[in-house]
Amino acid sequence: MNKLLRGFYAITALVLLPLFSFAQEEVGIDQKIDAAFKPISDFFGGLIFFTIGGTPFVLILLVASALFFTIYFGFVNIRRFGTAINVVRGKYDDIEGHEGASDDATVDGDIKDTIRDESKDGEVSHFQALATAVSGTVGNGNIAGVALAIALGGPGATFWMIICGLLGMSTKFVECTLGVQYRDVGADGTVYGGPMYYLSKGLKERGFATAGKVLAVIFAIFCIGGSFGGGNAAQSNQATIVLKELLGLESTMAGFLIGVVLSILVGIIIIGGIKRIASVTEKIVPFMAGLYMLACLYIILSNISLVGGAFQQIFTEAFTPKASVGAMIGVLLIGFKRAAFSNEAGAGSASIAHSAVKTKYSASEGLVALLEPFIDTVVICTMTALVIIIFNSGGIFEYGGDASGAVLIDGISYEGAGITSKAFAEYIPYSNYFLTIAVVLFAVSTMISWSYYGLQSWKFLFGRGQAADIAYKIIFCLFIIIGAAASMRSIWDFSDAMIFAMVFPNMIGLFFLFPVVKKQLNRYLVAIGIKS
Repeated sequence: MNKLLRGFYAITALVLLPLFSFAQEEVGIDQKIDAAFKPISDFFGGLIFFTIGGTPFVLILLVASALFFTIYFGFVNIRRFGTAINVVRGKYDDIEGHEGASDDATVDGDIKDTIRDESKDGEVSHFQALATAVSGTVGNGNIAGVALAIALGGPGATFWMIICGLLGMSTKFVECTLGVQYRDVGADGTVYGGPMYYLSKGLKERGFATAGKVLAVIFAIFCIGGSFGGGNAAQSNQATIVLKELLGLESTMAGFLIGVVLSILVGIIIIGGIKRIASVTEKIVPFMAGLYMLACLYIILSNISLVGGAFQQIFTEAFTPKASVGAMIGVLLIGFKRAAFSNEAGAGSASIAHSAVKTKYSASEGLVALLEPFIDTVVICTMTALVIIIFNSGGIFEYGGDASGAVLIDGISYEGAGITSKAFAEYIPYSNYFLTIAVVLFAVSTMISWSYYGLQSWKFLFGRGQAADIAYKIIFCLFIIIGAAASMRSIWDFSDAMIFAMVFPNMIGLFFLFPVVKKQLNRYLVAIGIKS
């Protein structure tokens, strides 16, 4: 591992040295990187978000699918919420590790003597898998994304974010159950899973082997793009914004330098694989999420008299918006878009992390996964929204800022995490330090989780050798620098396009394979003694 780590940084240094030289010669390196990246961002954004009746088709697909799965599985997002919590806290670990005795010759159609002990497969616990996946979703979408949604769509966008989060719980359940069901396990015990595998293996079972392979390749390509965009560049972009503001950096190469530091930090972690990632995220995620929620609660409770009015705005302006975005459908789309970007339900990404869990019942991890959108969107995003709405109760800025989501506060333009930071600063002394730490931790945890998602897709396309690993990780670290240097709008447009592109091949797989999920859910509920 030490040799691998040294090799990784030797190659990275060779790539970065010319950039450092260029940075010293050209004072506008951040602007040059942004100018080079913007056409790429614009192209992919226009390609993915094609509209039907003025509504992006991908959002129609996400919402309709989530509603279908919610109804088909009997509101699993609500009825099995308590069971999901029990699974995470280990209540059924003994049952999951050992198949119950049976007098029948077969179990689920398999001859008992030939059943492989699937509980031996996997690398991480339920909690570690959840922490890794949550760290990939609970990120700057909860800080910057919520601020962007409210800045553009007003308080009403929050309502649609919550609805999207609740419905997304059912979609997340389906895709993560499939991730475990169709995972591959290498000879060394390493787990390979996610939509690439349930598309190729699951569709092959149904007689669509070629289509499954094609869709798996398409998903893998988009997932790699998503790991470079939403899971990486967007995170380093927001971390850079708050760091530059805190440190008062105005240099035209400040973003580049911050990106280099972040890339080195992330590189040290991701070189260790899923076990190191899980060990880091299981510590960082509860800490950062808990600390952030405590700060939000302090602000909310300190202004309890304004909370009722804030919720009233959220509900009334969801249907009668006052922001310049205009009609209700506009606010709805902004809310759903930001929520879907934040919790990634339907994109299939989280199933890659969940597939590494130690369990013999695939539906057990599907139940664990449905907690993600609830934690991410229903809880954390809503708390952020309340803080911003309370802060703006006196009309400090106008909802519906410019096209980039920037708003004017005291004559100064703020966007994304900068808006949230300004709101925190109003109520918590020195909160700029706290929020900067939170944003950076959110960013780093999201990046290391998404590096795993992208690497799994990279391995699916290019093989599982060390050379392929190193190549991916170097490119990933370079995108951290690009994200830190480029503008927020360019980065987020590209990130949205890549994350939402994953939805198309993934949803095809979900609609072919959801009966398998139903069978596995019933199997698990019987095993733990719950009537389906």
